[in-house]
Amino acid sequence: TVSVLYWPWGAMIKAVLILNLQGKIRLVHFYEALIKTGEQQDLVRKVFKAVPRRGDELCNFIDGFTEWPTADTRIVYRRYATLCFIFIVDSSESQLAILDIIQVFVETLDRCFENVCELDLIFHADKVQHVLMEIVMGGMVVETNKEEIFRAVSDMNKLAAGKVATGSGGGAVSVSGYHR
Repeated sequence: TVSVLYWPWGAMIKAVLILNLQGKIRLVHFYEALIKTGEQQDLVRKVFKAVPRRGDELCNFIDGFTEWPTADTRIVYRRYATLCFIFIVDSSESQLAILDIIQVFVETLDRCFENVCELDLIFHADKVQHVLMEIVMGGMVVETNKEEIFRAVSDMNKLAAGKVATGSGGGAVSVSGYHR
């Protein structure tokens, strides 16, 4: 899944990638609108060349990634089994905070899919994208509470399935948080 959302004053999170260890894309989300689709594919290849070749004894940060078209770029990543979760950020982002966000993302996916695996990312890319959108929007972190993220995703799944929660009085209650 490839998508772009433009934030006029620049994004602190420039892109989010999920790649398997063979370099197959499982999720791509760019927050910089100036990067064209063809260039995005080239950048994914360059990031893949930089990340999986690093040994386990090295840290999960690559500072000064000069292959990216905008200056001041760093890569923060974490491997889980056969998947590599990669956040491309600028230097204003804390590396440890981004690692925490990756952990929240993975734990939320794990809860949504009941022990997430690579096939879940392939066959349910829309749900994975929705979880990411609950955490990061426009290159900015908007939510880090796993319970809130899971609640929002569950509510969206209920709406998509056409189910509406009922209140204690038996009447319909909006599951979106907006009340009539």
